[in-house]
Amino acid sequence: MSTAKSRRDQFSEATRAALLDAATQRFAELGYTGTSLEDVAADIQASRGAVYHHFSSKKALFEAVFARLETTVVDQAAKAGARGTNAWESSLLALDEFLTQCCDPVYGRVVWQEGPLALGWASWIEEEQKYAYGMVETFVRALLDSGAIVPVPLETTTQLAFGMLGAAGQALAGAPASEQPRIKEEYLDVMGRMLLGLRAKGGAAAAG
Repeated sequence: MSTAKSRRDQFSEATRAALLDAATQRFAELGYTGTSLEDVAADIQASRGAVYHHFSSKKALFEAVFARLETTVVDQAAKAGARGTNAWESSLLALDEFLTQCCDPVYGRVVWQEGPLALGWASWIEEEQKYAYGMVETFVRALLDSGAIVPVPLETTTQLAFGMLGAAGQALAGAPASEQPRIKEEYLDVMGRMLLGLRAKGGAAAAG
């Protein structure tokens, strides 16, 4: 019995993953309104009922796709930051990775362009805060604790940094692919200069 259940569970998990993969491509190519549950099911040769077994609605399916993309990008940014030798370098590495991910056509379209439409602006902001705010706060706190930047209010600084990242994400997602490298470098440069404005005089060694 346990083996049969395990196989059923494995099949269910595989079906859910396949639905998420298919839906991700659909949302990225056709947008939220242009995607139907029937088409997602057909992409993996499943029934509409199979979709409803895992997701109660198209919005629920979108939310799952959104969550998976955000979790992946936040994790990649955090891993990039972990390669830094100090808080200053870690913050810049994480920033660079995040901006790079915003140039990805799938992440950019689904999270930054379709997200506000599918979830509604207020809910989209809440979701962004849920996945990314904590990471931003972690890097700001590390800069403060290491003395790399002057003492500033943690919450206010985190909110400002979070807002700037949101502006960068939307700008990159909406830009033509040919323009993204330039825009990315401009945001990286300007945000880096803003960080330099907070740099503590005695924090040069910590900042690197």
